[in-house]
Amino acid sequence: MADGQATGGTLPSRSAKSQPASASPKMSLVTTSTKAPPWYRSVLNLDFVFRNLMLLAAATVFTIVLLILRELLQRSAVAWHAFGLQFFIGSQWNPVSGSFGALPFIYGTLVSSLIALVIAVPLAIAVAVFVTEMCPGPLRRPIAYATELLAAIPSVIYGLWAVFVLVPLLRVYVDPLLIKYLGWTGLFSGPAYGIGMFAAGAVLAIMIIPIISSIAREVLAVVPQHQREAALALGATRWEMVRMAVLRNARAGIVGAVILGLGRALGETMAVTMVIGNNPQIAKSLLAPGHTMASVIANEFAEATDDLHLSALMEIGLALFIVTIIVNILAGLMVWTVTRGTPARAHAQ
Repeated sequence: MADGQATGGTLPSRSAKSQPASASPKMSLVTTSTKAPPWYRSVLNLDFVFRNLMLLAAATVFTIVLLILRELLQRSAVAWHAFGLQFFIGSQWNPVSGSFGALPFIYGTLVSSLIALVIAVPLAIAVAVFVTEMCPGPLRRPIAYATELLAAIPSVIYGLWAVFVLVPLLRVYVDPLLIKYLGWTGLFSGPAYGIGMFAAGAVLAIMIIPIISSIAREVLAVVPQHQREAALALGATRWEMVRMAVLRNARAGIVGAVILGLGRALGETMAVTMVIGNNPQIAKSLLAPGHTMASVIANEFAEATDDLHLSALMEIGLALFIVTIIVNILAGLMVWTVTRGTPARAHAQ
């Protein structure tokens, strides 16, 4: 009996040992994924949520751009039907008589931006070359930070500084010298008001220096180090090395930085409005007052009473919007052609 009981007591353990491995219960660290239905698992999947959130963010930005473009097209329809392409080549702007032509504002925008590029590009590239090639290590980061700090200053502060500091300097010292020595060209003639196209270009130059310098510095930093060493090993001086081995290889990126600075200059409003003079006339002299597309919108939008005047201002905004987008796309493509897949040098950080 004892043997039977003993035998009976041991039978379950023997039968358990004799069971195949597949019959044993399965254990899983993640038990909810095996028990939950497929739709529940897909909703709670973090990868799924993250992917759709990023898609929503990208779609939101793209939708905002399309909504802005749609609003500009819709609001400018009255002026477009009234004037057509004549609106962009007409030079008369008279809200009282209902005559609107955007040519003086296009001219002022292009001229002031070109003046800004002539002043800012050499300074910005010189700063970028100094920081990446010649600056001592302890001073590299402070100089780069001080240059980029200019981009954080609000536009209206630049305008106030220009009104109280820059304009008196131009009127008393700079403009008379330009009239005296370069007046024969016709570009610097007439009375020296201080305000005008040249003053607007000078303010814009200060505002776009950090943009051009920052991008140019990053582009110069990705030029391979062995090209510098090869130029120096062949007997090139420091200037020849920078000119042939660095600037030549980074020229596409530098052009992209310049175009991006041009996009900022084209759309600047408050600082330009405060010093350009706001005169809708086309003048050969750079010292004469002028107008830009952004400044005319800022000056007259609140005063526009009839639909035609308001629509004409919206059409100017549409032209400025399209030009700015094209300029930024071109700048991004040019910078990408240089910086793709190339790590920056450690000493340039």
